Amino acid sequence: MRSRQDIVEIFSSFIQFNADRFSNWATDPKLRRSMQNSLARSPQATIKENFWALYWYKLWLVQPQSLAFGHLYAYLQEAGYWAAQSVVTNFTSSQHTIADCFQIVIAKVDKILQGFNSQQGYNLKNYASAIFTSTIKETLRQRQEVDICTDWSLLRKLSHKRLEAALQNAGISPEKVTSYLLAWNCFKTIYIPTQASATRQLAKPDSATWDAIAKLYDSQNPGTPVRQAETLEQWMLACAKAARSYLYPTVASINTPKPGQDTGEWLDNLPELQGESLLTNIITQEEIESRQTQQKQISEVLVAAIAQLDMQAQHILRLYYGEALTQQQMAVQLDIKQYTISRRLTKCREELLKALAQWCKDLHISLTSDVLKDISAVLDEWLQGHYGQTDMAAGVEDTSATLADLKSPRE
Repeated sequence: MRSRQDIVEIFSSFIQFNADRFSNWATDPKLRRSMQNSLARSPQATIKENFWALYWYKLWLVQPQSLAFGHLYAYLQEAGYWAAQSVVTNFTSSQHTIADCFQIVIAKVDKILQGFNSQQGYNLKNYASAIFTSTIKETLRQRQEVDICTDWSLLRKLSHKRLEAALQNAGISPEKVTSYLLAWNCFKTIYIPTQASATRQLAKPDSATWDAIAKLYDSQNPGTPVRQAETLEQWMLACAKAARSYLYPTVASINTPKPGQDTGEWLDNLPELQGESLLTNIITQEEIESRQTQQKQISEVLVAAIAQLDMQAQHILRLYYGEALTQQQMAVQLDIKQYTISRRLTKCREELLKALAQWCKDLHISLTSDVLKDISAVLDEWLQGHYGQTDMAAGVEDTSATLADLKSPRE
C-alpha cells in the first residue's frame, strides 16, 4: 500500500479497495479544503502529523460534530489497514479478508477517540493500532459465535445488560424494551436445555413451552398480559434480531451516499469548521495558564540576564530598542565608534540568547535550527516591548506564546 506523505492528504483521504486489495487513496474535497485553510491560517504551525492529530483531537473533544472527526477518520485509515492485514495474516482463516477486517475497525474510530487520553503521552496512531488489532480479534470471535448459534441459543447466551443495549440500539421504545426484557427472563427461566453441550443449536421451543412462558409472563405482569403465546415468540425473534445487529453491525462509511439521493454523502452533514485560528482553537484552559506562567518566566530570565551586563551595554540596549536610535546616532551620542556599537549590540544579544536558550533546555525544548531562529525573533520582540512600554508584561505577552508553541510540535 502506498503511504501518504503530504500532510493535506494524510488528513483528507480514504482507502479504496479493489476486491481485497488496496486500490488507491480517494481524497474528500471538503476535508482537503478544510486542511488547506487550516494550514493557511497558521503558517507558523509545524507541518507534522502528530501535531495536527492532536489538534483535531482536541477540537473534536469540544466540537464532536465538526469536520475534526472526518480528519481523524482519514488520519487513522493506515492504522486500520495495517491492523487488519496483521490479523488476517497471523490470526484468522482465509475466510476473513483485509477489507472485511478494515471495515470492522474503521467503524470504531469514535470509540478509539473516546478512549484516547493525550495527557498520558500516547501517540494517537500507535494507540489506535493496538486497539484496532484487539477489536478485530474480539469482533471475529463474537461474529463466529453469533453465526453458529440459533436464535434460541443466542438468547440464552446473552446477558441482561447486552440485550438491553441491543434493544435500545435498535430504536425500540422504553416501554417495549421493558416488556421484551421481562419476556426474555421468562424465556430463560422456562426454556432450559436438557444437554448443556448442545446449547449452540437449540431448536425452537414447542407449543407447550411457549404456553408456559406466556403463563409466567402474565403472572409477573398482570396489568398487560399477552393475548397469545405467538406474541412472545415474535418478541423473542425481535430480540434475537436486535442482538445480532448489535453484535454484528453493518459498516457504513462516512463517504456512503445518503439513502434516497443521487448525490451527497453522510460526510456532507458534518459542519464546516468555524474556528478563528489554529492557536485560538487548540489552546485549552490549562495551556493558557501554563502560557501565563511562561510569560512571567521569560521576563524574569531576560531581566536577570540584562542585569548581568555592564552599564554601557544596558544603556546601548535602551537607546537601540527603547528610543529607536540608529547605530550612527548612538555612536555620536556616546562618542564611540559605530562599529563598536555594532559589536556591543551583537554581544548583548548573544548573552541574552544564551539565557533564553538555557530556559528552553530546562523545559526540554530541543534546540533545533528552527527553534533557535524562533528564539531570536522572540528576543527582538521582547526587547522592543520591554524598553518601549512601562508594563514589562505587555512586551512579553505575544512573544512568550511563540516559545510556548514550540514545546508540543518540536519536542
